[in-house]
Amino acid sequence: MEKYKKAVELIKNSKNLVAFTGAGISKESGVPTFRGEDGLWSKYDPIILDIDYFKNNPKESWEAIRDIFYKYMQNVKPNPAHYFLADLEKRGILKGIVTQNIDNLHQKAGSRNVIEFHGNTRDVVCMGCGRKYPVDVVNFENLPPFCPVCGEVLKPDFVFFGEPIPEDAFRKSIELMENADTLLIIGTTGEIMPASQLPYLCKGKIIEINPNKSAYTDKIVDIYIPEKAGVAAEILENLI
Repeated sequence: MEKYKKAVELIKNSKNLVAFTGAGISKESGVPTFRGEDGLWSKYDPIILDIDYFKNNPKESWEAIRDIFYKYMQNVKPNPAHYFLADLEKRGILKGIVTQNIDNLHQKAGSRNVIEFHGNTRDVVCMGCGRKYPVDVVNFENLPPFCPVCGEVLKPDFVFFGEPIPEDAFRKSIELMENADTLLIIGTTGEIMPASQLPYLCKGKIIEINPNKSAYTDKIVDIYIPEKAGVAAEILENLI
């Protein structure tokens, strides 16, 4: 409990608190992580999210993407960790979230300043003309979808392997990290480049919530809480 009390003091006294979240924050909502024994890559070949493979095999990629991101994940709901961050933002404590996730759960919980480092599942983008559309235009029974304007294939508006990070998201993420006096890391292993490098830009104190140690824990973390995101969030919420 001492770690929680110290974390609460840092959070309450912070002038620029920023959160950095990964797949682990959504695991309690029923969203599977990609890596690990029960991760998605134990069931699907990661090549489906390789941009070159997608260009050459859009139908096969889209069918797997439909099953992973739209049939299953669209029904998941935020958990206490998402609501905790949304509440901190409403109270003026949390200045922003940089998330590696594409599940939209931060927004569903009420967070407003969310930088989606890897894009989102809400929109699709044309591989030809670059136009964006809401995912509602996709007929999942007839894949792949095509742009109604130029006829090229539509892809989900999230970052595939081999694609660059969206420039605006990259810039805003760096700004938040460099200005943070306290950084709250939740549910990320710290292994996926270039997102994994962002916490190293923080010059302030760092709190980490993770059931298992990450690449950051013994290097830059000041307070490590070895717990599930939702459980730790409820304890912190009650103390704040």
